[in-house]
Amino acid sequence: MSDAEAARAGGDEQGGVRVALAGLTTRGRSFLAAGIAAAVCAYVLGQPDLLRVGLLLAVLPLLCATVLYRTRYRVSGSRRLTPARVPAGAEARVHLRMDNVSRLPTGLLLLQDRVPYVLGPRPRFVLDRIEPGGRREVSYRVRSDLRGRYPLGPLQLRLSDPFGMCELTRSFSASDTLTVTPRVEPLPPVRLAGEATGYGDGRQRAPALAGEDDVIPRGYRYGDDLRRVHWRSTARHGELMVRREEQPHRARCTVLLDTRARAYRGSGPDSAFEWAVSGAASVMVHMLQRGYSVRLLTDTGSTVPGEGGDGFTATGTGQESADAAGLMMDTLAVIDHSDGAGLSRAYDVLRGGDEGLLVAFLGDLDEAQAAVAARMRRRSGGAVAFVLDSEVWQPRPGASGPVEGLQERLGMLRDAGWTVVSVPRGAALSEVWRQADRERTGTGSGPLPAGGAGAGAHGGTLPGTHPVAGAAAQERKRP
Repeated sequence: MSDAEAARAGGDEQGGVRVALAGLTTRGRSFLAAGIAAAVCAYVLGQPDLLRVGLLLAVLPLLCATVLYRTRYRVSGSRRLTPARVPAGAEARVHLRMDNVSRLPTGLLLLQDRVPYVLGPRPRFVLDRIEPGGRREVSYRVRSDLRGRYPLGPLQLRLSDPFGMCELTRSFSASDTLTVTPRVEPLPPVRLAGEATGYGDGRQRAPALAGEDDVIPRGYRYGDDLRRVHWRSTARHGELMVRREEQPHRARCTVLLDTRARAYRGSGPDSAFEWAVSGAASVMVHMLQRGYSVRLLTDTGSTVPGEGGDGFTATGTGQESADAAGLMMDTLAVIDHSDGAGLSRAYDVLRGGDEGLLVAFLGDLDEAQAAVAARMRRRSGGAVAFVLDSEVWQPRPGASGPVEGLQERLGMLRDAGWTVVSVPRGAALSEVWRQADRERTGTGSGPLPAGGAGAGAHGGTLPGTHPVAGAAAQERKRP
């Protein structure tokens, strides 16, 4: 985005003399005070020469302020932000351009841009004299480790006289917004959808607006191509009928993000909630790259993109799909804790039909919420849950281990058909993703270590692995 506008540096009715005097610098005020003091002393002592010196000292800053205020050149400022959306920890560059659109050269200009403190120090640039019709371009970098939306601007232009007696500030009105999205980690290709028909690599076909003909016609709709009119059915029904068309049914994936405030403990870039947000963003990007139609679902029941249709991204790979993906990333950039107490609203959204692969990032689960999450599995072709328990991420002082009953609640999910992985503090998402695949196939390699380092490949299974899956794996190993 960019902003461009002209600011007249002087001559406007913005306070007149008060504005000019308010712009006096320390040097200008010192000269004015010294001149007044010298004039008073000259009057008391009867020294006309000292009076001339005092008048000169007092008049010089006033004259500079008047000339600077009455200057009538015009300056145009523009800003260009590249890119406007960056992941956390990445840098964006802001390009500023100043154009002198008046017939007079400018004096010394001090240009500064307003930025939030999390993006770095406020940038300031000194611009030398700009000739009539000339331009100056400067740039600076911004970076944030915290996701969010940050305003940039407005630009401020500070004018100064050659003697440094007075400075006046002019502000532009337009501003830009930098969107810092969660970090996205590349994920290895694994087959998490299991054996669900029509998902993952499997494809079904369903009626749509492009593809091969179907044998069942439908009624004519405004905008349909007349070349698709099915005349035999038209004669039979007495109204225009067109041939239905079909296209491959695209695999679907729902990413469920638990945002309940009571489900997480702590804050900051290394907190469990931020890990869950980053994980949800990584999974969405990964599934979109694999050709899935993806939507984001929160515990409040809200879905992105939109509420219209089925709530999934467009089935095409063009601009519409890219816009939907950008909308989901923008939502994750500003998502925060909810005041909800449970996952029932998300379950209400999911129970409407078969939604394909379900990937959930869950915080603390009590017995009731574990039961709700277990029922979600019935409406999905495959379900993977990453559970971030607070006692694992931030154990209380004196705690000897995970909260009592955690394994039982994870077992409830596994018994319902979920693939469940308990995420330790600082685990790498790629390792957790592979562990979910091993858990699905019954070849889990033990609990993930903190930081994801050395995730096992030495046999064994995750604690609480579904016994049926484990037995099946052992049966496959037998000759």
